Amino acid sequence: MDKYKDKSLSPLERAEDITQRLTVEEAASQLKYDAPKVEKLGIPEYNWWSEGLHGVARAGTATMFPQSIGMAAMFDEDAVFRAGEITSTEARAKYNEYSAHGDRDIYKGLTLWSPNINIFRDPRWGRGQETFGEDPFLTARLGVAYTKGLQGDGEVLRTAACAKHFAVHSGPEATRHEFDAVAGAKDMEETYLPAFEALVKEAKVESVMGAYNRVNGEPACASSFLMKKLEEWGFDGHFVSDCWAIRDFHTSHHVTKTAPESAAMALKAGCDLNCGNTYLHLLIAYNEGLITEEEIRRSCTKLMRTRVRLGMFDESTEFDKLDYSIVSCEEHKAHALKCSENSMVLLKNKGILPLDASKLKTIGVIGPNADSRPALEGNYNGTADRYITFLEGIQDAFSGRVLYSLGSHLYKDRAMGLAMADDRLAEAKIIAEHSDVVVLCVGLDATIEGEEGDTGNEFSSGDKNDLRLPEAQRKLVKAVMETGTPVIIVTAAGSALNVEADCDALIQAWYPGQMGGKALANILFGKVSPSGKLPVTFYENADLLPDFSDYSMKGRTYRYCKGNVLYPFGFGLTYSTVECSDLSFADGKAKVTVTNTGNYDTDEVVQFYIKGTGANFVPNHNLCGFKRVSLKKGESVTVEADICERAFQSVDENGNRIVEGNEFTLFAGVSQPDELSEKLSGSKCLSVKINI
Repeated sequence: MDKYKDKSLSPLERAEDITQRLTVEEAASQLKYDAPKVEKLGIPEYNWWSEGLHGVARAGTATMFPQSIGMAAMFDEDAVFRAGEITSTEARAKYNEYSAHGDRDIYKGLTLWSPNINIFRDPRWGRGQETFGEDPFLTARLGVAYTKGLQGDGEVLRTAACAKHFAVHSGPEATRHEFDAVAGAKDMEETYLPAFEALVKEAKVESVMGAYNRVNGEPACASSFLMKKLEEWGFDGHFVSDCWAIRDFHTSHHVTKTAPESAAMALKAGCDLNCGNTYLHLLIAYNEGLITEEEIRRSCTKLMRTRVRLGMFDESTEFDKLDYSIVSCEEHKAHALKCSENSMVLLKNKGILPLDASKLKTIGVIGPNADSRPALEGNYNGTADRYITFLEGIQDAFSGRVLYSLGSHLYKDRAMGLAMADDRLAEAKIIAEHSDVVVLCVGLDATIEGEEGDTGNEFSSGDKNDLRLPEAQRKLVKAVMETGTPVIIVTAAGSALNVEADCDALIQAWYPGQMGGKALANILFGKVSPSGKLPVTFYENADLLPDFSDYSMKGRTYRYCKGNVLYPFGFGLTYSTVECSDLSFADGKAKVTVTNTGNYDTDEVVQFYIKGTGANFVPNHNLCGFKRVSLKKGESVTVEADICERAFQSVDENGNRIVEGNEFTLFAGVSQPDELSEKLSGSKCLSVKINI
């Protein structure tokens, strides 16, 4: 038996055997994302580029979960893990069938370039929707959960996850190919690196993807600083460039002059796989003495090790018999519905919700996102076998009359013109006047916010200029509000918005996935209580934020900002009231009793924060634990959370983790321990002093 087929050997030994059998030209050819077949070894071609951000993406039909920022709003590691597990199981089933039919094209492999664990540091970043929010602790916990769900714990990896984009990457999209993200040592260690460290150390993530931008002067895909961090953490996978990022070395960053020089710089630094075409120049770089055969074979071995770990050279694996019928099956869609329900955040409720359907004859559903499939999807999405839009969900759930109007277009662009953008305002007002209540569905979609090059955003290459609704929708909101009919605003977006309206209720639906409309209806009519929490701060005014290109954390996120907060990180209402009591801390474990004192069964998210007295501790407080619990009305449960040693550490200006003093305050509640959060939630946080 050939050594690379011998399952008794280690993945590294098997990978080394393959690489040793290849010529240097063949080895170099395997470092491209669209790797050709190696006929003499019977190894088929393999395209490394596949996506699985919130379900299998771009590869046909699959279960579609809420966009990542929505999954973050669940504050639920178990649910995120299960979403990853479903995504990877469907990816395997599809891979088995595609391969059997000779289709080994892009997006049909087992190396899923997810999750995106960048920090959503600024609400204007269009790709922030792909992340788990602004907090490094929350991002780390959910990123680890999703990665473990994707990779599984079997004899071989179910799929290979990818932690991206390493590491200081969160806009601006318009300049990302030439931008230098400058971050101090404290911000790196305290904010930008922890999630990546957790995925490498805890989840054993199989790959890491670099970013387009430079980081403190070095291209992220060839950063000696970042590569050293991976080595320190014991990274045992492979490193892949973002797509065509290595080309930027010579075309945009101007750190090299030619494509062979760029290929050499990346390979020597430790970038094993090139998404793009710059590694077509590897052999030129090799012949010019810019790289060695050993360096080519080193990266080839890492890539072959991943393929071994995926079972690609085994006669059979435990996943070979996964039947295609599991793709978008009812069980998977049921979890997608649960995630949609638990991700939606009730930001305001003047008592109108939940709706009593028996007292309503007519509901008006208005807005450009009311009957929009893109408003369910977000970006990096697959194709669902059924979509339930907000309008359809309400129609299915309500036996009375449902009136509908587009109301306005999503936004006015140059081609559309102002007149066409406003051509449905009169109809919207008429429907509002003839309705008992209006559900006004506004917001964005991935044609406005998203990745540079993917959107139709004429303003900022996928980023937002401000936090307001597009002008056409602002006119719509004003027109509907003027009718005096009670209005529930539902915002579909992957980021913070200020709807600038004193509506009767406000729901942040994110991009809630294929079951979004049913989830919304279940919440509106009280079948389930809303329970999502904001994984990002909602600010009042973007003009008061630090400059978008400033990567310092000063004035950013709930840990550093002061004022300008519309709705705080961690905030979200339910239909009930939950009170906390008896907070204690001992032996690294926090305990608190939570009681549902209201009139509805509900889920609630118990949040733990810590505050230190040292000068290097974050100015406000740090999330250090969270737990989603289900409570029947009148029920009490004890919630426990392990508070790790790192929670008591601060980071000095040199990036060193230290413990300053021995006095800390631990908080527990259903929101942050700040005045605005407690006012909006109507619930006080408990606190206890800790001496260590």
